Amino acid sequence: MDVQTEPTAAKRRAPDVLRPARSIVLVGLMGAGKSKIGRRIAARLGLPFFDSDEEIEAVAGESIEEIFTNRGEAVFRNGERRVIARLLAGPVHVLATGGGAFMDPATRQVIAQRAVSVWLRAELDVLFARVSRRSNRPLLKTPDPRGVLAELIDRRYPVYAAADVTVDSGDGAPDATAGRAIAALARCERTGLPPEEIAGQ
Repeated sequence: MDVQTEPTAAKRRAPDVLRPARSIVLVGLMGAGKSKIGRRIAARLGLPFFDSDEEIEAVAGESIEEIFTNRGEAVFRNGERRVIARLLAGPVHVLATGGGAFMDPATRQVIAQRAVSVWLRAELDVLFARVSRRSNRPLLKTPDPRGVLAELIDRRYPVYAAADVTVDSGDGAPDATAGRAIAALARCERTGLPPEEIAGQ
């Protein structure tokens, strides 16, 4: 009878020796776990972690919901674009972005030039269960939030698919998803190439 043994600590942590030469940017829909997974990836790789939504709120002095209500989505997207560009001009780090950030062509270009992108992909049922726990999602302030989320999947998933790495973010433990992301990043050539080398290709 085969006996499944627990891998040694050295083997379990093998991918963690990864030392990215470029920042790691997590993209995906709301509820995909970008912030939760991103913090775990950053901790395991010894990198700083940033959340673009938190950075935007700090600059604006308002919550994301308040920015949408008081100034509109266009103003929010402009601020989001500037904040992400500023962060990616700094030292290597892990960055969790808002669900709509990667839809912006200028932001996608900056990410492609300065970072390696990771799409955390999740099914509708998983996403809806997660976002239903919170009531501060401006795009879901509708009578049919599940329907809106389904429409966002149809519109955004083809764009997210352009990310350098795709990792499924299901109902499993966040640490396991972070581990899969690190392993996938270790296999991605762009992770180890500095931005200037990418720009010169």
